[in-house]
Amino acid sequence: MKKKLATFMGLLALLVSLNMAHAAKKDFQGIINVNSASAEELMQLPGIGKSKADAIIAYRQSHPFKSVSELTEVKGIGPKMLEKIQSHISIDGNSTASTSVTNLPTKVTK
Repeated sequence: MKKKLATFMGLLALLVSLNMAHAAKKDFQGIINVNSASAEELMQLPGIGKSKADAIIAYRQSHPFKSVSELTEVKGIGPKMLEKIQSHISIDGNSTASTSVTNLPTKVTK
């Protein structure tokens, strides 16, 4: 019985932590110019972290992007990732992106 209870509590803790991670989802709006954006700006894109942002910058230093589809030449960015971010990127013009964090759990204090 104790083993079942421990297993149940472990699963419950896992589900709560997964829900908390999902709750801190970023809402992304705007466009990021992949030829001029900083790493911080690139990291606003869904699924782009520090290493992918750095890889985009390293790639564009020797191969400026001539089309959005060229992003698939960057290690870690495949067709699915490109599909996810394509509506938020450009190869020219100014970046107009902004993010806001929504649905964060709040701590109740008494």
